[in-house]
Amino acid sequence: MKRVFTMGVLACVAAGLVGCATTYPPAPATVANGDYNYLIGPGDSVNIVVWRNPELSMSVPVRPDGKITTPLVEDLPAAGRDSTALAREIEKALAKYIRDPVVTVIVTGFVGPFSEQIRVLGEAARPQTLPYRQQMSLLDVMIAVGGITDFADGNHATLLRTAEGNKQYTVRIKDLVRRGDVSANVEMKPGDVLIIPQSWF
Repeated sequence: MKRVFTMGVLACVAAGLVGCATTYPPAPATVANGDYNYLIGPGDSVNIVVWRNPELSMSVPVRPDGKITTPLVEDLPAAGRDSTALAREIEKALAKYIRDPVVTVIVTGFVGPFSEQIRVLGEAARPQTLPYRQQMSLLDVMIAVGGITDFADGNHATLLRTAEGNKQYTVRIKDLVRRGDVSANVEMKPGDVLIIPQSWF
């Protein structure tokens, strides 16, 4: 009796999952991102150039805690800042040791803050996390992850938009990737999570 009850519960859950797949509105084709400004994240590399002080100029990684260390400057927070803001902070720290420092910061490796990365879960060929790029589209994401598997229910994929309070949309990946329907292409936003379910049939 217990086994029959368990099987019934599993069947109901499965039916519920299939039914829930179509309850979200379609994702908007375009989004208002405004003037996107890249923010430095853990894992990025930054090239620091101190004018007329080559001994203080170097390329350093942003540590997992979001900080960098350079000569004369220890444990300076870098994550969440753009390159200009970081340059001004380094100048402020170096001003204790040299007169009127002029610093330029060039980001040479792009990972970005965790909050802005695009995450692809489920039946993608290569599920992974991608750095967000301005005007990035769903098609760009699918090319990066190698498309969908043969078991994917691509037209019932869900786009979870963290920038809009975790609002969820439906996207038609199968139409876009397998049928070349460009009307299924949508713009991505920083922090989007793409969930590709497995087909039940």
